[in-house]
Amino acid sequence: MSSVNPPVAEETEGSLLQVLRRNAKDYGMLIVLIAVMVFFQVITGGVLFMPANLTNLVLQNSFVVILALGMLLVIIAGHIDLSVGSIVGVIGALAAILMIRLQINPWVACLICLVAGGAIGAAQGYWIAYHHIPAFIVTLAGMLVFRGLTFWILGGINISPFPAEFTKLSTGFLPSFFTIGGFDSTAVVLTLLLAAAFVRGSILGRKSDEAHGEDVLPMPVFVMQTTAVVAIMLLFGYQLAVYKGIPNILLVMGAMVGAYYFLTTRTTIGRSIYALGGNEKATRLSGINTERFCFYTFVNMGVMAAFAGLIVAARLNSSTPKAGTGFEMDCIAACFIGGASTTGGVGRVTGAVVGAFIMGVLNNGMSIMGLGIDFQQMVKGLVLLAAVVFDLYNKNKG
Repeated sequence: MSSVNPPVAEETEGSLLQVLRRNAKDYGMLIVLIAVMVFFQVITGGVLFMPANLTNLVLQNSFVVILALGMLLVIIAGHIDLSVGSIVGVIGALAAILMIRLQINPWVACLICLVAGGAIGAAQGYWIAYHHIPAFIVTLAGMLVFRGLTFWILGGINISPFPAEFTKLSTGFLPSFFTIGGFDSTAVVLTLLLAAAFVRGSILGRKSDEAHGEDVLPMPVFVMQTTAVVAIMLLFGYQLAVYKGIPNILLVMGAMVGAYYFLTTRTTIGRSIYALGGNEKATRLSGINTERFCFYTFVNMGVMAAFAGLIVAARLNSSTPKAGTGFEMDCIAACFIGGASTTGGVGRVTGAVVGAFIMGVLNNGMSIMGLGIDFQQMVKGLVLLAAVVFDLYNKNKG
């Protein structure tokens, strides 16, 4: 009887190691995020995890997450977009003209801005998808054109302030209808509901994968992963509940992350984009219109950049000629740090979000420490380089 137990334990241990190796990028980056947060929590004397700073972290980095979601699809398709920072700037300038100068209804103006962002993405995607001009060249040209256009629209000056209902998009909080022991009721209720929904969704997803014969995580790993995520959700929700509650932009950002996760994992469009980046020739021969899907990724990127531009303008309550400068580097770095491949066909929404928060925590932590922008840029550059080296190492090892 005793001879049966060792092989089972050995098999379980082997499966755990295989899972960790198979998902080295995902778990590795998550561990890096936790390590970076713990490091700055210690080095800043506990400031990083203070409720006010965590809220500020969300507000400061929401646009990076949104840009990273759009950029992820572009990178998976095997391309890059260097123009997103300039699109952020030009859309912010357009929003200022519409809302402040022309007094157009803020939500009508937002719709016009999103359409304009999609049109910009379509204009660039047309040359990339249907005329096969390298995306690097097209979007580099776009970066210069739209940066210049931003200065021209604004006349080189800041325009402010925006209507109060518009600024609430990025600086407002969900209303709290009553207090629970000093905690924000909305934050408490939503956190518990989201945690329960996550557990239920994880269990149902696992059962569905098993029914379709797909690989699933070993039960011990599944339980540990689910427990860890729920614990993080509850801790984060607690910190928000003791401050001002849930920021409006966090709710919007969470909905977008969920939508893009569904798009990339459960839809034909998502599978086609992965196939396009993995092997464009084979994908075309299989009957998929590769030009159309490439075009779609840039239209989507334009819309997401426009949305990020609105968020930045709302948060600053001003449109500035230099808005969006360097944003393309942050979102590209977030995708590569989160496990996207430089050659396309590989990348996950969860990885991009983790990468975005790694960049955000680095920015926030180094700012709290009083480090200059020069040192911050060097650190972020080294982190990006390390992520790409890690990607190449995994490929060569495989």
